[in-house]
Amino acid sequence: MKLESDGILISLRPFDDKNAIAQIFSRNFGVMSGMMRGAIVARTNKPLIGQIGNVTWNARLDSALGVFHWEIDKNLAAPIMNNANLLPFMNSAFDLICTMLPERESYTRLYDATIKLITNMPNTNDVAQEYLNWEICLLRELGYALDLSHCSGCGKTNNLNYLSPKTGRAVCDDCAAPYLSKLYRLPISLNTTLRFLENICTTVGTSVPVFRTMLSHKKN
Repeated sequence: MKLESDGILISLRPFDDKNAIAQIFSRNFGVMSGMMRGAIVARTNKPLIGQIGNVTWNARLDSALGVFHWEIDKNLAAPIMNNANLLPFMNSAFDLICTMLPERESYTRLYDATIKLITNMPNTNDVAQEYLNWEICLLRELGYALDLSHCSGCGKTNNLNYLSPKTGRAVCDDCAAPYLSKLYRLPISLNTTLRFLENICTTVGTSVPVFRTMLSHKKN
């Protein structure tokens, strides 16, 4: 079996002295896992987190781990790696993709949003907002499309100061009054999206990645 796509290298961990297990977020096939031979000892064209390029995945069986052939285009993360303010956001995004997306399911909009995030981070004045926009896109792809256009209870478009954790829709002050302890306060923040992520992870029997929880602690 052979799969080929453009992708972002989002995870690389040693398998032995020479080889590594990689995860690539691809445009056509979503998250792909496989062996990257020689990745640990490579001196030229060394695979690095944050690179984009062309990936070919080969395996004898669909269920096998498979082997990557990785052709590097450029490293979007180069300006981020030595920046202590930016790196936690990239780590969080990549960790969430690895943890929350099923393998080999296409998420083209999220892929494009991830490219945009990593490209824009070194040039933005508000990296937290840039990252928050990405995380809202992730929630939408996971089935939690946040709607702040009108009240989910009465349809009003003013005094929308709360958000329903069940529907992801805005709630006006009047409709929210009996349920204040159960609703999230607007505007949306990293703490708001974290609570949605926690709910999703609980449903599927996993935990929010450490890099994401560290990010919220960093911003508080």
